Amino acid sequence: MFQNLKELRFSPDVLLRVVADQIMVASSFAAAMVAHLLYFYNGSDPGQLRAYIEIYLQNVGLLLLISFLVFAISGFYSRGRAYQSRYKILVVAQAVSLAYVLFGFAVFMLPLVDPPRSAIFLSGVITLALAVGSRAWVHYWSAAEQARQAKVNPVPPVLSDERVVLVIGGAGYIGSGLLPRLLERGYKVRLLDLLMFGKEPIAHVLHHPNLEIIQADFRQVDKVVEAMRGVDTVVHLGGLVGDPACALDENLTIEINLVATRTIAEIAKGMHVRRFIFASTCSVYGASDVVLDERSKPNPVSLYARSKIASEQVLHKLQSDDFSVVILRFGTIYGLSGRTRFDLVVNLLTAKAVVEKKITVFGGDQWRPFVHVDDAAHAVMLAVEAPKELVHNQIFNVGSNEGNMTLGMVGELAKKLVPDAELIDSGRDGDRRNYRVDFSKIRNVLGFEPRWTVEEGIRQVIDALRSGKVRDYRAPMYSNVKYLTEDTASDVVKQYYQGWERSLIEQIYSKDEEKEVHPAVVPQA
Repeated sequence: MFQNLKELRFSPDVLLRVVADQIMVASSFAAAMVAHLLYFYNGSDPGQLRAYIEIYLQNVGLLLLISFLVFAISGFYSRGRAYQSRYKILVVAQAVSLAYVLFGFAVFMLPLVDPPRSAIFLSGVITLALAVGSRAWVHYWSAAEQARQAKVNPVPPVLSDERVVLVIGGAGYIGSGLLPRLLERGYKVRLLDLLMFGKEPIAHVLHHPNLEIIQADFRQVDKVVEAMRGVDTVVHLGGLVGDPACALDENLTIEINLVATRTIAEIAKGMHVRRFIFASTCSVYGASDVVLDERSKPNPVSLYARSKIASEQVLHKLQSDDFSVVILRFGTIYGLSGRTRFDLVVNLLTAKAVVEKKITVFGGDQWRPFVHVDDAAHAVMLAVEAPKELVHNQIFNVGSNEGNMTLGMVGELAKKLVPDAELIDSGRDGDRRNYRVDFSKIRNVLGFEPRWTVEEGIRQVIDALRSGKVRDYRAPMYSNVKYLTEDTASDVVKQYYQGWERSLIEQIYSKDEEKEVHPAVVPQA
């Protein structure tokens, strides 16, 4: 919570809001004192009015100081995540209540003339009404003004043949492999990304003349609108990825993976984007003993998968003849990219085989559809470039039938390529996910053929570890969850994830370390 206070910057906009709140609090206190005076006024005592004024002047400064500190800590002026959430009114109510409780305690403890208790209570009620009312008015006024501006100055459709692709979350695991492909094909590429892991994942294209970078949170509507101008195709790769990250904070997961996706898609449609490509996951299939295809009924067993299938449903409702939605359900990804991860089962088992000479597998009989990160980026390129009639409002599983393997098979492959490692089968696991996927549609419709096998991906990881390209696979930079718990994480990461329960994150990660590899906490895409 105190992070909001550290991030407070007194820009003109912030100063205006601080002054408005201070005037509101001072006026509320004055109104409460006046009301109390009128109720108890004794016309025969001329000094009564002077006494009330003295009480007001002695206490108003303390009230203003306490309210400013509480409001700042609550994120009123730094736009903290809780303050920006759908529970904003509750946050405001809690902050106002806390400020007045602290004020009442302070005047009781300090050598001041205490204001009447009923006046303090009434002042708090008035402040709460003004704080909630003013913020609600600003919210609805802004929405109405944006709607009016949209009608008066509609964004014209893109008439140029030059195709501009917006990649949201393009500095991540898949995106760092997609950007160079788009640039090599001559596209103008705009990247909207918070760059939580820095610019190193895209260092090889950072200064490309056709790449424009907007470093921002994709929940910021103004930044999304800015990034969307003149765009022909949107590739949405952003979001919280994997079961462990999503399970930490359900509200944050829904806000980022579902609510933000809907907002981005609505803006895209309103700004005449023609194609919207959304990164989903085969995890939506959950648990089944049969081979599943795009027509199979989803059976999500995790919050991550549920957030993805809910996003798919929202996008299906927005699709139209002029707004093509393409859903890509990625298999379980492995391999190296600009932003390599070792919190994924193939990469993690391989690293443990090379470094620790132990390959411990839990739930070895569980099936997963594996796909190399390079092939995943290739599939996105096919979706970008395919004729409209092939991809218009379609769902594609991304992977290959040959990539369907059990976790035990992956362990055996790692053992085959690292013979001096010990393979340990630790029996069944509580993870309910178990699914094989049919990938015929993407092969037949888009001509997708994977260029990697799981065995080749394992060799790639082995080479990176033995050559020193990857020095320590346990380093925070290679793990989404672990990186976000480190004290060395950047300020932008801390701001984005503020409010997460650090102890819960560490607890989940420590369990992963103890089990060597636990399918239930391995991110999927």
